[in-house]
Amino acid sequence: MKTHFRDNMLVDRNLFIALLTLTFAAPGALMAEEEEKAADSYIYATYFNCDVSTQEQADELVKANTAPVYDAAVADGTITSWGWLAHHTGGKWRRLQYHGSDSVAGLFAAQETIGKRISDAQGDTPDGFSKICSAHDDYIWKGEAGSGADTKRGLAGLSVYHVCDIAKEGRADEIVKKVFAPVFDKAVADGKIASWGWSSHLVGGKYRRLGTTTGANYADLIKAQGDIIRSLYGDGDNAEANEFSTICTSHSDYLWDIQHEKS
Repeated sequence: MKTHFRDNMLVDRNLFIALLTLTFAAPGALMAEEEEKAADSYIYATYFNCDVSTQEQADELVKANTAPVYDAAVADGTITSWGWLAHHTGGKWRRLQYHGSDSVAGLFAAQETIGKRISDAQGDTPDGFSKICSAHDDYIWKGEAGSGADTKRGLAGLSVYHVCDIAKEGRADEIVKKVFAPVFDKAVADGKIASWGWSSHLVGGKYRRLGTTTGANYADLIKAQGDIIRSLYGDGDNAEANEFSTICTSHSDYLWDIQHEKS
């Protein structure tokens, strides 16, 4: 009986230590969860409609007046990244400017901070950009999957803007992460593409998901995209890839010249 009683005491003591460990480990787990949340990435993207006869002048104005301020904002941590892209092939959008943050609040705060810096630098005289690019559409995207922020992007970009069933788009994300991601990752590892990404819609127009790939040039990028699609769909017997196509049923493609990026 003594031995039995002592064994119970040991069990109770071990249980107490285990509970104590869990209690003190909980803050660490919460911190890890917070760190994971802090690692989220968000993009504020502005798609410009510009006068095609003078849009190159807009590029020069961005290079001279916008780029130095945004580059400095990346350097001081106001934003995590930014870029300026020019239309090569696609729809009505002629130029794309984006900036990144680890939160939506950070996107808006950066927008105000950088806007004031540009205004202070230019004074009361506009540089003429708004006359060239007089209308725009805004989107906020959340990064869901991709090759990672440390991956060096190519100079040629392909963006696929998907129209999806809102009630099922979360399932589309699951399929991308489970089925599509390994194929895209292999394409990066094999040097067929430089980077890839998958983002979900938070604010903006009709497009609910955004798939991106970049490469050294458009010919290789388009070929790689075709190879990836054939690998995913094959003879049509990939059930989850086919399911994805029933959720995101149409899309618009753009090719972008990546003129300037910093992260």
